This record gives sequence, C-alpha cells and structure tokens, in this order.
Amino acid sequence: MSKNDEKTDITSDQVENQTENQVDDQVMEQEELSKEEQLQEELKLEKDKFLRLFAEFENYKRRTAKERIELFKTASQDVMLSLLPILDDFDRAYSEISKTKEKELLKGVELINSKLKNTLKGKGLEEIELESGDVFNADIHEAITQIPAPSDDLKGKIVDVVEKGYKLGDKIIRFPKVVIGQ
Repeated sequence: MSKNDEKTDITSDQVENQTENQVDDQVMEQEELSKEEQLQEELKLEKDKFLRLFAEFENYKRRTAKERIELFKTASQDVMLSLLPILDDFDRAYSEISKTKEKELLKGVELINSKLKNTLKGKGLEEIELESGDVFNADIHEAITQIPAPSDDLKGKIVDVVEKGYKLGDKIIRFPKVVIGQ
C-alpha cells in the first residue's frame, strides 16, 4: 500500500467513526427527546390525576357541608315526631274544655297551648294549614277515605281534616290525613 492509500484508509476510517459518532449522537438525542417526552407525558398524567383528585375532594367537602346543614335542620325530627301525638291530644282536650263554662281553666289551657306551639314553631315546626274545600294534592296530603261529596263543589276536594300535618323546615314530617269528596 502506498502512503496515499493509507491516508485514504485513515480518512475513510475517520469518516466512518465520525458518521458512527453522528449517528450515535442522533440516537442519544432521540433517546433524550423520548425521555423528555416520556417525562412530559408522565407530568401531564400526574397533573391530570392531581386535578381530578382535587375536584373530587372539593365535591366531597361541598356534599358533607350540605349534609351537615340538612342534619342540623332536621336533627330534632325524632323529638318533634314524638311530640305530635301530644299536640293532637292537647288540641282535642282544648276543644272539649272550650265547651265548658269554666273560663279560668280555658284561659290556662290556652296559655299553655300557645306557649308550647310557639316554642315548637321557634324550633322550626310548622302546621300545614288546611280547610274543607281545599284542593286535594297527593304530594302533600294523605287521603284516608272518600265519601260522597255533600255538594258538587267539593268533588275531588278535601271534605274533612282528620289529622293535622306538620313540616319541619321545608320537609313534611307528617302528612295531613284527609277525607276527600267523590
């Protein structure tokens, strides 16, 4: 081999090495890019996961706050339900006592009755107001029987209220029991 051939060989070896180095550099750059892309993708997934978890937690906080408010509104529901038969008995006793001539006894019963009802009203208990002739609504009334209507204008309407209904806040805790005309 001549010197020129050796130079050519060295040069071709160098060119091959340079080419290999360039290819290796490109492969490394692609690997770095793919690693960077992988990291970007993982970061994106983690951010999405975090946002979903945060949103879920915020929904949980709102839901529990709403449940607590509802619980406070109706916390006394059991006590109120147990007092309703006593209120009914009190109303029946009042109507019987009002028939007697003892005005002092009637005054005392009226005082106790108004005090009890005002105390319960202060705690959120409200009587559902009904009268004969009101339109029957199955969502807020409980029909216990139907009778022939005494007049045509009472057909499909409330003829009599057998038991009063009560609300605690916005929730009906006892539906009024009514008789409707047929």
